[in-house]
Amino acid sequence: MIKDLLNLSGKNALVTGSSQGIGKGIALALAEFGANVLVHYRSDADEAQIVADQVKQFGVKSAVISADLADANAPESLFEQAIDQFKQIDILVLNASVQEPNLWLDTTPEEFDKQVMANWKSTLFIMQRFIPAMIKQGWGRVVTLGSVQEEKPHPAMTVYAGTKAAVANMVQNLALQVAKEGVTINNLSPGVIDTPRTDEPTPPVPDHISQRMTVPVGYDGQPEDIAAMTVLLCSEAGRYVTGQTIFVDGGMSL
Repeated sequence: MIKDLLNLSGKNALVTGSSQGIGKGIALALAEFGANVLVHYRSDADEAQIVADQVKQFGVKSAVISADLADANAPESLFEQAIDQFKQIDILVLNASVQEPNLWLDTTPEEFDKQVMANWKSTLFIMQRFIPAMIKQGWGRVVTLGSVQEEKPHPAMTVYAGTKAAVANMVQNLALQVAKEGVTINNLSPGVIDTPRTDEPTPPVPDHISQRMTVPVGYDGQPEDIAAMTVLLCSEAGRYVTGQTIFVDGGMSL
């Protein structure tokens, strides 16, 4: 039965950036379907612990771990903490990212490097640490969180959009290489989702550009919209999907 294919009981998941927003929604959804979930945060331990406590209410295990993905040592630190807590990670959801809105003429080298490290470089090296064990056991799920900006980049997000496009390309590359090992890798790209990040200020853009960023369905998405697709991709129900970028954006990428 399809509902049985969605069952994640006994699986261990790590969701980066899961103390709030989309990551929190994904962590709770995975727990609802039976997975043990590690909650990752960068700076607010109390916020992360609240999410971990909510995860435990589904009768599964949880713990919190911390790493700043803009730090070159983050992939190794994340791996060591995760293995210390759960011994094995079966499901890896790379949701955390850094967004530094700025017009391209005003973008600084520091802003560029921080976003490239947190959004793209760390993604490769985190997967490099976790995927070999998935290959060894013959089962694993990896989901990266992209953005509709892969298709429709915001003028004030030149670097951010570029890193997301780079990750989408990398997902295609790596998914092909591990497809026969029982490991799937997919890129899930949200549109405008109602989270605290949505309220962060961005430089104004010309009307003729802002008009192309409207959402056809007429409303913002919710974290649950992304979480539901993540559960599918991380379960046996999604076993035949790999190397794909799936837009959950209310038609914005059209």
